[in-house]
Amino acid sequence: ASRRVHALGPRAHGPFVEVDCASIPGNLMESELFGHEAGAFTDARSAKSGLLELAQGGTAFLDEIGELELGLQAQLLRVLDSRRLRRLGGREEISLDVHLIAATNRDLALEVKEGRFRADLYYRLDVVRVELPPIRERNEDAWILATHYLSDAARRLGKKDVTLAPRLKRALLAYSWPGNVREIRNHMERLVLLLSPGSDVIEDLALPAIRGDEED
Repeated sequence: ASRRVHALGPRAHGPFVEVDCASIPGNLMESELFGHEAGAFTDARSAKSGLLELAQGGTAFLDEIGELELGLQAQLLRVLDSRRLRRLGGREEISLDVHLIAATNRDLALEVKEGRFRADLYYRLDVVRVELPPIRERNEDAWILATHYLSDAARRLGKKDVTLAPRLKRALLAYSWPGNVREIRNHMERLVLLLSPGSDVIEDLALPAIRGDEED
């Protein structure tokens, strides 16, 4: 959805940079987001642009923003308010021209109430809200997403023309996909990695919750 918003917006010509806040360790996140100068820390042998800086003129998508530590939330708020950032260990302020999209599977209003998410950042981000129901409530979307991510994984892994056996559709739609889109994406990549050499059709979804339910 975030890529679609970017593609249809006035910044479609610019870069789209995705940041998974749940997958980057907290001690590395500051450098990943804001960049660093040479010598900023032990392994910083050269200067590096942060992911926000790399999104100049385009869109930065912060996925799972609810996972950001409170200190980084404060830094991000300052950047959003001033539209300027300073690399870790740097003195120069860099003007930032970025459209920011954030997503989370958490209830951020509850996170604010319980002190795990800054209220000021929450209200700064809550300009235009789009709420997507979970995959289990979107029926056919699971099959569409699965075939898309399967093709994407096959292309990246050098295995062209991999498909799901049509008889798997009913079982795939019956599964609740508690991890939503991320679970579908990761599972499709896993299926491609486990595919037998010479085969180009997935015959088993390999999900214990739906084994044995693959008949038409």
